[in-house]
Amino acid sequence: MVQTKPISASEVGTLWQTYQEKTLIMRILEYFIEKADDQQARNILGGLWQELDFYVKEMEVLFKDQGIVKPLGFTSEDVHLDAPKLFDNGFDIMFVRVLKQVSMGLYTLNMNMSYDNRVMTIYEGLTTVTQKIYKLATLYLLEKGILSQPPKVTMPKTTEIIESNKYMKGMKLFGDKRVLNNLEIGILNHNLESNIIGMQLITGFAQCAQNKEAKKFFLKGKELAKKQIGIMEELLRESDLQPSAALGGTVTASTIPPFSDKLMMHFIYILNGFSLVGAGVGAFFTLRNDLSMKAFMISKDIFFYAQEGIEIKIKNGWLEEPPQMEDRAAIIKKGN
Repeated sequence: MVQTKPISASEVGTLWQTYQEKTLIMRILEYFIEKADDQQARNILGGLWQELDFYVKEMEVLFKDQGIVKPLGFTSEDVHLDAPKLFDNGFDIMFVRVLKQVSMGLYTLNMNMSYDNRVMTIYEGLTTVTQKIYKLATLYLLEKGILSQPPKVTMPKTTEIIESNKYMKGMKLFGDKRVLNNLEIGILNHNLESNIIGMQLITGFAQCAQNKEAKKFFLKGKELAKKQIGIMEELLRESDLQPSAALGGTVTASTIPPFSDKLMMHFIYILNGFSLVGAGVGAFFTLRNDLSMKAFMISKDIFFYAQEGIEIKIKNGWLEEPPQMEDRAAIIKKGN
């Protein structure tokens, strides 16, 4: 009998997390596929579902070979395909596009913690799928006029060197602030775009949530997203840049839940993690100190909001415990 080489703790952890995310996404895709009225959109959604189904099965084989109990993840019980449309007007593909932005970062992190060939092959394949679907989704949304492009600026004709730390100063009582550089514009526009989609998503979740604590949590998240949208728009206008027009996608008037409260809470849990990373990147790569300070303040709000969500998940039995190492102290104590 061939002995299977054990994978590392980090690989067990990342595979467990990936399985949770992929089974959740597949349930959401099944609902969007059922409700899609555009064949091109249905093809994108269906293609992604098939790709994820393949890698979920690959992970299940790996779990079995390693003697790892399969995570609960999310099942058909977490999606109600007969529920009316909760989102409309291209929101399904907008959702997929944001989803692939999250996935790109996660797969890079997961690959960096992988050492086993089979595990690396899974993340290599998922990365390829993500980049392909992201491109298809972006081109589809631009073609349909649903997605607005970032602001345009005059193209640089010369190279310049920063000669003074005044370049970093954005908090001034007197005088004008430095205008935004192109990287800062890109970061602000990306955050604006993500928060608009997030606000629409969480509005829909608030409409149909059955658990009172979850509904209240989603409403609080909606207000947090609105606050961040206001900050991004104000910063762009200060540099005489018109923020992109409102993105496509709308929330219908339906209050019938297509997803379980457990699924919706976990998806916001994932988005909160993505938002924290995004705010950190924004703080690091912006060279104007007022932008960095605003990014840190946003991170603080997201952190405390995320903690509140975790407490609700634990209270309602919606948070599956990640695999963990043996408690040696408890084992030794038990043996005495």
